[in-house]
Amino acid sequence: MIMKKIYSTFLFIILSVVVQAQILTPTKWNIQLGKNGKPEKEILFSAELEPGWHLYDMDLPAGGPVSTSFSFEKIIGAELIGKPEPSVAPAVVYDEQFAMDLKWYANNVTFRQKFKITDPVKFRIQGEVEFMVCNDETCLPPERIEFSFDKKNISLTAADMPANAESENQDSRPVSETEEGTMLSETRETEVVPTIPLMNTEEMNKLQGTVDNALWIPVIDELKAYGDVVVSAPDTSWLFIFFAGFLGGLIALLTPCVWPMIPMTVSFFLKRTKDRKKAIRDALTYGASIIVIYLVMGLLITGIFGASALNDLSTNAIFNILFCLLLVVFAISFFGAFEMVLPASWTSKMDSKADSTTGILSIFFMSFTLVLVSFSCTGPIIGTLLVQAASMGTAIGPAVGMFGFALALSIPFSLFAIFPNMLQNMPKSGGWLNSVKVVLGFLELALALKFLSVADLAYGWRLLDREVFLVLWIVIFALLGLYLLGKIRFSHDSEMKYVSVPRLFMAIISLAFAVYMIPGLWGAPLKSISAFAPPLFTQDFNLYKNEVHAHYDNYETGMAHAKLINKPVMIDFSGYGCVNCRKMEAAVWTDPKVKQIIENDYVLITLMVDDKTKLPEVIEIEEYGKKRKLKTVGDKWSYLQRSKFGANAQPFYVLLDTKGKPLAPSYAYDEDVNKYIKFLQSGLTNFKKR
Repeated sequence: MIMKKIYSTFLFIILSVVVQAQILTPTKWNIQLGKNGKPEKEILFSAELEPGWHLYDMDLPAGGPVSTSFSFEKIIGAELIGKPEPSVAPAVVYDEQFAMDLKWYANNVTFRQKFKITDPVKFRIQGEVEFMVCNDETCLPPERIEFSFDKKNISLTAADMPANAESENQDSRPVSETEEGTMLSETRETEVVPTIPLMNTEEMNKLQGTVDNALWIPVIDELKAYGDVVVSAPDTSWLFIFFAGFLGGLIALLTPCVWPMIPMTVSFFLKRTKDRKKAIRDALTYGASIIVIYLVMGLLITGIFGASALNDLSTNAIFNILFCLLLVVFAISFFGAFEMVLPASWTSKMDSKADSTTGILSIFFMSFTLVLVSFSCTGPIIGTLLVQAASMGTAIGPAVGMFGFALALSIPFSLFAIFPNMLQNMPKSGGWLNSVKVVLGFLELALALKFLSVADLAYGWRLLDREVFLVLWIVIFALLGLYLLGKIRFSHDSEMKYVSVPRLFMAIISLAFAVYMIPGLWGAPLKSISAFAPPLFTQDFNLYKNEVHAHYDNYETGMAHAKLINKPVMIDFSGYGCVNCRKMEAAVWTDPKVKQIIENDYVLITLMVDDKTKLPEVIEIEEYGKKRKLKTVGDKWSYLQRSKFGANAQPFYVLLDTKGKPLAPSYAYDEDVNKYIKFLQSGLTNFKKR
């Protein structure tokens, strides 16, 4: 029965994961007219953001991302009073990419624009909101939401009617609340679904002039026919969190707090009863109890703090500093300076509960005792896992991560209970466990620098620039290699008479990794640690110059040139504010083979979806029954990406022939150079076949 409940719980988690398409819709707008019966009113612009996303403030400095702006294109019978005012103060974060302080809002914000009605008969206000949202991984192109209000949406008493109000006829009186209502609520969602309607010929001609209409025809079905995993990809972040938790559980097994408990606990269950089947069943229940405890812990963390608060914490500078210090304290403890344990009264109480109860409840309290006893070793692993889960922005991330951790932790107890003879071959506790603890201490020091780097970038201290970070990592992993070789010993280490083969290989890996990072001090990309090290632009001394630049920044012109020279095209949908685009350019495009293929075999067209250059004339298009206006070059390229390829996140790469047809599946953010080379080569192969 217990195992059935565990399986049911796990199945519920899997079914609860929401599958998201590559078309991201993190913002919902609700634009409404404030309810009152006076000439002075206000328009409420309410934005609701998904966890992990933020909306930029108004009037950001030049050279930064797109500010939120409110334009009033038509105002009749009314006068604006002041400017829109936000309901909450924005967060202020220093951004190294733009070298400036940026202001943004997370979760929810409402902007209030006050205005005074001067003529309720002719009253009309219409305009649009322009905004841009980002998270830690990607930025979406600027969006526009239109709004419109007229005399039907207001309610004034006769006493409040302005004296100069004109009268059209007998029926042009203020609309009463019972007739029309006092509020218009227009809920606008920045939503684009994967199925894009074909544009008509007139719209195509406006968008691309004399270029063949085929270049703008949607090719989403063709991309899916290639097995495209970007356009219709589900959100697999929860799967990553699960495996990260599982790996953390396997590491926790090798710590001195957990490993000795395996034979002791399993032997206890096998001796507890002469019925071996019952003993095995009890041991399996024990393992299931461990899973339940950690799973409930993960659900409680999300329930108490909320996914949004967890995500905010994971990117908060102060939180990262505190977590960095916590990891340093744990590392010092693992080096033997002191022992970190929970109060003995806690474990004693759990032990007494286990002794005084019977059946499943007794087993549950025993598993709870294990959780408390092992905290000093598992605490840093669980803490790091929770931070990673929170940064994913997945609501059930902590629970999924805890499930993976507990599953790995419970497997040995169940496995050895079923096959007790395996206990005889199990390595005995000894000095090797202490060595594992010290190795974890070195790794925690290295990981602590990653969290400190987040705070350093946020505040703009420039204390931990890329070269400083690399120097510290080089020293840490060099010392780890020397420790594994026995050249460094701590007070609680056993005497090592010889170096075992596993230690030798781990020492080689650690020392080699330290040597690998040395060229990074002069600007080498170090692609394998690009996710941990500070960005390359924080490095003062950089001798590495091997960048790739686009041939064209205009879709139609680039396609015309490709047709003229008969070469395939690579479209790079990018953005000035896209951090991951810069990472791909630095970590992947600088690879010699990638650089050679792009420059020699393709016509590279980079389209900036946040380009603010005005179009010669505003283009009106219809998308899902809504009329949209394309006013800037960035609007045009963003619409091209949505309508033709069914995606709106950057970076986004797609390979086309000269007729605008795809040559391979699209490619998104993934710093795997080999995958990117295969992506490029598959396009060349299919182009030659055509």
